[in-house]
Formats: sequence, C-alpha cells, structure tokens
Amino acid sequence: MEGGLHDAFVDELRDAYDAERQLVKALPKLARAATSPKLQTAFLDHLAETEGHVEKLERVFASIGEKVRGKHCDGIAGILEEGKAVMQEGFDDATMDACLIAAGQRGEHYEMAAYGTLVAWAKAMEHADAADLLEEILEEEKAADATLSGLAEAGINQQAAAAASAGADGTGGDTSKRVVPGRTRKAAAAPTSRGRATTTARAPKKKTGR
Repeated sequence: MEGGLHDAFVDELRDAYDAERQLVKALPKLARAATSPKLQTAFLDHLAETEGHVEKLERVFASIGEKVRGKHCDGIAGILEEGKAVMQEGFDDATMDACLIAAGQRGEHYEMAAYGTLVAWAKAMEHADAADLLEEILEEEKAADATLSGLAEAGINQQAAAAASAGADGTGGDTSKRVVPGRTRKAAAAPTSRGRATTTARAPKKKTGR
C-alpha cells in the first residue's frame, strides 16, 4: 500500500527530532569555539531553545498518536561536519567568529525550511495542536537566525575584514592564529644552489713590462 501525506509528515517529523538532538550536542561546541561574548551567549541561548524544541516535538508526536522516534538526519549531520572542519582551521579570532556564524546559519536555514513544510502539512491535515507547536519552533529558529545576522552585521564581519586587510597590507593588526592540535603549517623551504659551487671573483693581474 502506498503511503500518504500523513506518512510523509511523520517521516519528516522524525528527521526534525533527530536534527534537534544532534544540535543539542553541537551548540555547546560552537559556543566554546567562539571568542565574542555575545556570540557565545547567542549559541547558549539557542541551546536552551533547542532543548525545548525536543520536548515540543515529543508533544507533536503524542498529538497525532505516533510513537516518539528519530530518523537520522543526514542533512544536519553534514552541516555540523562542515562546522567541525571550520573549527579545525587556524583562523584569527574575528574570522573564526564570522565562520561560526555562517555555520550556525546554515543549520538555521535548514531547520526553517523543514519546519515551514511541517507547519503547512499539519495545517492541511487539520492537526491544529501540532501546527501550533511546530509554528512556535519555526518562529524561534527565525529569531535565532536574525540574532546571528545581527551579530555579524554589528561588527564581527567588519573586524574579520579589517584583520584581512591589515594582513594583506603588511600593516599589522591582529595576526594571532589559533593553535589547532595536529595541524601545523610547513615553513617555506629555503632556495638551494642545486649543487653549484660558489666562486669568489679575483682581481685581474696587472701586466708587468719586461
């Protein structure tokens, strides 16, 4: 028997449930990697919201008579893997914060798309309680995304750009790099003479008359 919209809704719901649980583990790592106090706070505030999303999704399952169960979310797993790779880079502090914001917003945009679909489907099937809970989560995801955009535009992007310009001009600025275990940069090798012997110039001999 072919599945219908209810089956697709439950499948998407399980995907979202797993995504939120993955984010509960990932957000503290993003907060620790950030140097901006405001960015750290934003990640930790959203962690508390994300824990609430897990609880709300469990209520959504109950409201439609389905067992609470997650389905591995490959989409959010890939986004988190990219964020992990960024944290291994030796960027300066401002650039790292800018990259963490980008990583966080990738996750938010993924979730906004997923919850937008879930809300629309819940309304179409007249699951009023589920739709209300899902819409609450969607609005919190939108707010988290707006917070990250605000932090980027309020100075973090500009600080990262200034550090890049200073480095390019050779005028200094914050050139400190994060030390990342297991990742070292190779020093440029000095040019070699390829085995050629060097000689010193000799002064020409003066001719003497006989």
